[in-house]
Amino acid sequence: MGIIVKDKVFTIHTKNSTYQLKVDDKGVLLHTYYGARTDETDYSYTIMAADVGFSGNIAASVDDRTYSLDFFPQEYPVLGSGDYRVNCLEMDLGQGVKDCMLFYDSHTIYSGKYSLPGLPALFAEEGDNVETLEIVMKEDKEEVYVHLLYGVFFDADIITRAAFIENKSGKEVSISRMMSAGVDFSHSDYDMIHFHGRHANERNMERVPLFHGIFELRSTRGTSSHQHNPFVVLAGKNTNEEMGECYGMALLYSGGFHMQAEVDQRGYARLVMGIDDSDLDWRLADGDIFTVPEVMMGYSKDGVGNLSRSYHNAVFHHLIRSKWRDRQRPVIVNNWEATYFDFDGEKLLDIASQGAKLGLDMLVLDDGWFGKRDDDYSGLGDWVVNEKKLGCSLKELVDKVNDMGLSFGIWVEPEMISEDSDLYRQHPDWAFVVPGREPIRGRSQLVLDMTRDDVIEYIEQRLFALLDSANIQYIKWDMNRSLAGTYSGQLRCERQGEVRHRFVLGLYRVLEDLNKRYPELLIEGCSGGGGRFDMGMLYYTPQIWCSDNTDAIERLRIQYGTSFAYPMSSVSAHVSVCPNHQNGRVTPFKTRGICAMQGTFGYELDLSLMSDEDKELAKEQVETFKKHYRLFQFGDYYRITSPFDNPDFTAWEYADKDGREAYLAVVFTDVHGNPLPHMVRFKGLVPDGSYKVYEDGAVIGSRTGAALMNAGVLLPIPKESYDSTSFYVSMEG
Repeated sequence: MGIIVKDKVFTIHTKNSTYQLKVDDKGVLLHTYYGARTDETDYSYTIMAADVGFSGNIAASVDDRTYSLDFFPQEYPVLGSGDYRVNCLEMDLGQGVKDCMLFYDSHTIYSGKYSLPGLPALFAEEGDNVETLEIVMKEDKEEVYVHLLYGVFFDADIITRAAFIENKSGKEVSISRMMSAGVDFSHSDYDMIHFHGRHANERNMERVPLFHGIFELRSTRGTSSHQHNPFVVLAGKNTNEEMGECYGMALLYSGGFHMQAEVDQRGYARLVMGIDDSDLDWRLADGDIFTVPEVMMGYSKDGVGNLSRSYHNAVFHHLIRSKWRDRQRPVIVNNWEATYFDFDGEKLLDIASQGAKLGLDMLVLDDGWFGKRDDDYSGLGDWVVNEKKLGCSLKELVDKVNDMGLSFGIWVEPEMISEDSDLYRQHPDWAFVVPGREPIRGRSQLVLDMTRDDVIEYIEQRLFALLDSANIQYIKWDMNRSLAGTYSGQLRCERQGEVRHRFVLGLYRVLEDLNKRYPELLIEGCSGGGGRFDMGMLYYTPQIWCSDNTDAIERLRIQYGTSFAYPMSSVSAHVSVCPNHQNGRVTPFKTRGICAMQGTFGYELDLSLMSDEDKELAKEQVETFKKHYRLFQFGDYYRITSPFDNPDFTAWEYADKDGREAYLAVVFTDVHGNPLPHMVRFKGLVPDGSYKVYEDGAVIGSRTGAALMNAGVLLPIPKESYDSTSFYVSMEG
């Protein structure tokens, strides 16, 4: 079993890692070890006690100045314990002061995985080797309890953490900070790998050394954001893709988040992560519970690539619930970059007709199909089909598309409202606006107050009516601005600090109801592209539009950064027109296809304007993607080269889990006169296996797995800027 308890030492094992905590003789819960798989030794012997000046002593250690929580490693540090480092909990127990002390109360171990009401969480399926540890901590003077939850996915090498506060004090308490997890490390010789960006340039990988002080990432935007992603890797100085130890921490949450990594006075490191606490003030009444989101923790001693594949497998098997997880998803054409708002029914049918000829599976109708919506200044909230614009009812349009052999999908942005809309004129109080002040607008729109039951009921009624009106098999759920001025008229003034988290809970409530009512529906998440690409959304939407930037070369960097935590089967990527609409770059059609096949694959252009040559290439791309779909969907993903480090080419690979086949793609990002030869090595093959090798679909010979992994394949000389190539290998016999 994965959880072993002896003398109040809790040792948690996964297949390749061990995590340990201990209740000491004063009732404090200490963190003693996290790293490579080891035994059940009590690792608290590694903690050095000393008389450290200006480090306070709790009441139980008043006669022992060598005992201080200011430098001891703790499992869930709190403000009020004499620990001046970043903490996990700040709470006012009714005296106007944030002061708290937690001591061990009890624990429970049970088979299976805990769940979190109203929040996403990893789940266990029948037969999975999964256990839960729940440790209850009690506040020293009040009947307030903090429940620490640990989900142990033994085979997946993942440990999840979450927590909830239970108030039995007989009075209201106020929570201004509650992190999902904290981990203390015995040294700080680490680099922090994080993923920054902006709209249309998300998840750029950056690696920086920890330093004495606090390294901090935060989104205060109400979403996980384009600017930062709620996933980080703590890596040893020499750790790379294939060797060295590293730790991952990912938050399963789609609102604002906060991550801090501090190196303290003794050179120890502490990492904490949870919801954004910049304006959090949660009033917890007597008898109520406040639950925080889950964190996914992973450890690898064999490099960042191995850590990524652990996350990919855990997300795929234990987070994504959609029936589309195991199905072949449709190759789609989306009309957005083809038409923007300028379309009618005939134009859409023309695109669908061309898509059917190319072997595509679905037409997706993007923005502009509803209300008064010929630009982005009006109409949001009025989710009624504009039949005058379409020239027919939505059902008639969908039936015609279905008759061509294509399924149908549609775009929605349910969380938003335009001031120029019937909904706003009827219910101006439904939008987030601070009374007496002008609203902060984004994309000329406001945000609906999804903390309100009447707003949620309206959104669900409109979505259900839309989906019941026609054979719609897919929706793209968008969200095109950040939150600001989040005042809710349904909450009294002193509870406005709860609004942002309640908004996320409202979003999850709608998505949960949508999934339950339409279990066959494929939902794609989106927030101006990658502004809400997080584990929380993947619980409800098995794929997410990766970025509004469809340029193939920039997508190399965006998709590279995304791959560190998220399986590529969750990454929605399309072939778009050139010159590209975001940056004007011209890229070969072949390369655009290879880059898009790194994700779920589709097209974002006017198919009727394509050249005959590109149409033939598109047919080949669709055939290739469908032929290798199971490899792309279920195979192990390897980052072969980094677009941030290698200026000449970027390479990635999918390998079958038993090593019988693999697909390696290369995009040349620079060209040279008198070019140098380059070899690229495969990963994940069987050394003594014999493989038939294909280059761009043509057989070029046979090689052993050992040869392919140790010597590799010789890249061709690129024929033009941004040329590309691919190699497919399949075991013979």
